[in-house]
Amino acid sequence: MEQRLTDEERLTLKTGAFGAVFLVSNADPGMLGVIRESVAASGALADASGVVKEALTTGPLPRLPRDSQLEIESVVLPALGRAVRILREKSPADVEAYRSVVLTAADRVARAHDGVAPAEAAAIDQIRDALAEPA
Repeated sequence: MEQRLTDEERLTLKTGAFGAVFLVSNADPGMLGVIRESVAASGALADASGVVKEALTTGPLPRLPRDSQLEIESVVLPALGRAVRILREKSPADVEAYRSVVLTAADRVARAHDGVAPAEAAAIDQIRDALAEPA
């Protein structure tokens, strides 16, 4: 049974998804790759459907820290975990779709410019861990 998400819950899903993309992009920064990475991520996020698509395409953009990778992680990784819990409670059928969209977007960002750098791979591992079900 699917329940409607609140504005705050949609923002949590959006913070996790957009933040994951930013986390990977920021792991190996470079001005040349920014445009390619943005296009790659937007294509993956646009593939979302249902509750996930609604959450990612409505409401304000999330405010993400920009000072350090550690600060970005401290906001994004918990948001990903909360997003999975929200979906598990309100729309269980969309949990795997959210995980897939986020991981696909992160992977496309990493591959968009000169292959996947070690720092990008590490960021994707953090994202995957944050999206995992608690033991």
